[in-house]
Amino acid sequence: MAIPSFVDRVTVHVTAGRGGNGCASVHREKFKPLGGPDGGNGGDGGSVILRVDPDVTTLVDYHRSSHRAATNGAQGKGDHQAGSNGGDVVLGVPDGTVIGTADGVVLADLVGPGAEFVAAQGGKGGLGNAALASSARKAPGFALLGEDGEERTLVLELKVVADIGLVGFPSAGKSSLVASISRARPKIADYPFTTLIPNLGVVVAGDVTFTVADVPGLIEGASEGRGLGYDFLRHVERCAALVHVIDCATYEPGRDPLSDLDTIEAELQAHGGLEDRPRLVALNKIDVPDARDIAEMVQAELEQRGLRVFPISTASHEGLEALKFAMAEIVVRRRAEEEKPDTTRIVIRPQVQGGPEFKVKKLPEDGGWLVQGEKPERWVRQTDFANAEATGYLADRLNRLGVEKELLELGAMEGDAVVIGDGPNAIVFDFAPEVQAGAEILARRGEDHRLEEPRPAVQRRRTKDTEYHAHRASGDRSEYKQGWVEDEVDLSPAEAKRAAEKAAKLARKEARELEARDIDQDA
Repeated sequence: MAIPSFVDRVTVHVTAGRGGNGCASVHREKFKPLGGPDGGNGGDGGSVILRVDPDVTTLVDYHRSSHRAATNGAQGKGDHQAGSNGGDVVLGVPDGTVIGTADGVVLADLVGPGAEFVAAQGGKGGLGNAALASSARKAPGFALLGEDGEERTLVLELKVVADIGLVGFPSAGKSSLVASISRARPKIADYPFTTLIPNLGVVVAGDVTFTVADVPGLIEGASEGRGLGYDFLRHVERCAALVHVIDCATYEPGRDPLSDLDTIEAELQAHGGLEDRPRLVALNKIDVPDARDIAEMVQAELEQRGLRVFPISTASHEGLEALKFAMAEIVVRRRAEEEKPDTTRIVIRPQVQGGPEFKVKKLPEDGGWLVQGEKPERWVRQTDFANAEATGYLADRLNRLGVEKELLELGAMEGDAVVIGDGPNAIVFDFAPEVQAGAEILARRGEDHRLEEPRPAVQRRRTKDTEYHAHRASGDRSEYKQGWVEDEVDLSPAEAKRAAEKAAKLARKEARELEARDIDQDA
């Protein structure tokens, strides 16, 4: 099937990049095996951004390729090396693109070059253990995981940005009028529905330059889906004024300029939102003798309705100059009424929802409890449950947030199931109030006592030195050295060698002293 060259409505699936995981690392070097945490943070995932590009006039690229994804952030490394951020993906869209959801909720209306909408926010990178260290947690043995990027399905709808919109029945001469007053060259033929896409033309009237859009396919019932009007009526919503192009030379039974005008106005009213637009009436094809007579007959009645009427001929160009300057007059007045546009580039980001940080409700099925909230659910996604210390850190964070207190106030009992989050990523815990989980070592969670206390070998040497000097002072060396070898079995090779040399030296000294004492006694 052929792909159309003009597409004004597409469905796009966007996926942002995942944040990189943080790194859990400990600085190590010679004579400093425990130099402190130095794990770097993970990089943020790339975002998917929609940006107005003046060179883009159609959404056909997204009709061909509707899935777009950004790259992931890199994982952090040791030595305080942060992971690189994922690259953003910028998608160019035409001026006047409306972004919404599949349910019809409008998220953004991009008008003006450079206007942006962050369609999918990249996931935040996880913190490394260096960033998690504090005075109470000097050596975290864990890091946080990176968050998943957003994944959304969006509907992009193009509303042509034009100053003047031409409306009328098929074959009324709208495309011919655009071709006559501008350099646009739309397809023109002598059969209905020749124009299948909106055509834009740039018109110059004196010092005023403006754009004119031809809206194709309006017939009776267009607002309900008949013909092409249902798809293209939205393109007149941004126009400053509407021009009714009426065919005065039609030979179809039951049609005349007044009934054609009433039919098109009824469809515009049914579509809604166009009541405040100024109207002009162009009675076309007056180069045909009968058509000129019909135009003269209805002109007075149309003017009685308060409409400005211009008999024109796109074939002979009669009356076109007056129509162009009338259009320009409306455009100038409309532009003067509008506020001066702000040249600052507009960037639209997803709104942060306010309210409480979490809420707890009881599950009717099994008597468990459901905890919902942006913070608890994000913390769960960041936690590596294979690491007991990281799990304990999550428990502490939830406790500080007040989740445990809220559960107790609502009547939760020890052992009740507590579910955090919805969907496949939900985590189930057994409620255990005031239990310090995840403490693998006998210290406060996340704290390594080895960084504060002397190493065991140092403590043993100091103990031996204290015992040695105590025995020297008392003169009793009978029990000295007992258990020396057994206590030192876990020393490093260099430490064991020095200890053995020191023990041998002491043994030789004691032997000499004992020998000298025996000689004195014999004498």
